[in-house]
Amino acid sequence: MSEAVTGNDGDDEIVTVNFKVTQSFLDEIDDTWQGRGFNSRSEFIRYTLRDSTEFPTFDRDELVALLKAEEDIREGRTMSADDARERFGTDGDE
Repeated sequence: MSEAVTGNDGDDEIVTVNFKVTQSFLDEIDDTWQGRGFNSRSEFIRYTLRDSTEFPTFDRDELVALLKAEEDIREGRTMSADDARERFGTDGDE
């Protein structure tokens, strides 16, 4: 889990943030934090937000492109870097 550091020097002021969610989503959050061993809902939400800003994930378009590339590899619709240089007339030093 991420460390509970609030800033680079640890001296950032703690502020309260309020947001609205549906009751069913809050129930899911509560089931998740309790099931994963967090001490509180707030601890889980801070961890999740910190983790998502420190380690952003791919967006949907990037994931679709990766899946397409994986399919191209499996179907043999790719070529090596050397083949591409030869086909497109580049020497790789550009």
